[in-house]
Amino acid sequence: MATILVVDDELGIRALLSEILADEGHTIELAENAAQARACRERLRPDLVLLDIWMPDVDGITLLKEWGATSLLNMPVIMMSGHGTIDTAVEATKFGAMAFLEKPITLQKLLRAVEQGLAKPASRTGTAANTGNNLHNDAGLTVESAMTGGVMLPTTPLMLGPQSEQSFDLDRPLREARDAFEKSYFEFHLAQENGSMTRVAEKTGLERTHLYRKLKQLGVDLSRNKRSGVL
Repeated sequence: MATILVVDDELGIRALLSEILADEGHTIELAENAAQARACRERLRPDLVLLDIWMPDVDGITLLKEWGATSLLNMPVIMMSGHGTIDTAVEATKFGAMAFLEKPITLQKLLRAVEQGLAKPASRTGTAANTGNNLHNDAGLTVESAMTGGVMLPTTPLMLGPQSEQSFDLDRPLREARDAFEKSYFEFHLAQENGSMTRVAEKTGLERTHLYRKLKQLGVDLSRNKRSGVL
């Protein structure tokens, strides 16, 4: 998986993003200001950077411009802000950001933007390739899509083959039949998402804590669905 640098001056946001992305199997490095971000970028050469705009020392846009001007913008950068505007998104994409996430960031938008960022090479042409009249950055995202974390990915229905067919004994109490169905349901989604509790929670519409309790209650074997030791 990828090495992702999260730059944000808010401890709670750093911790939350770190937990979510680590659950996806990524290696996470944290920085609370531009100075730490510079050092981490030089030391680790991350595959992707999540960069907050409003920071106490140097703001994210300035750091983004600095990396671009010094030919250090050779990784995808996703900007984050709780005070985002269209103008801010235009400026961010103009100077090389591949996406712009508005806080509070939803789980779906975060994971989609990260997935797309890791799938696309970062711009290495500098800011000269972008102009104020061109609202597409080198990653092919419009400003509108950048504001929402990237273009929508098509949804592919899951086709259940014979190996996935389940039979249920309906001649038993409702609670037992329901528990058997729910156990198979969650085991199916865990297998589809490679054991990622974050993705299963998103797919099933449950909070992770509630999901974990439910799986334990149903007797789902979580050990075989662990990935990189993280649930």
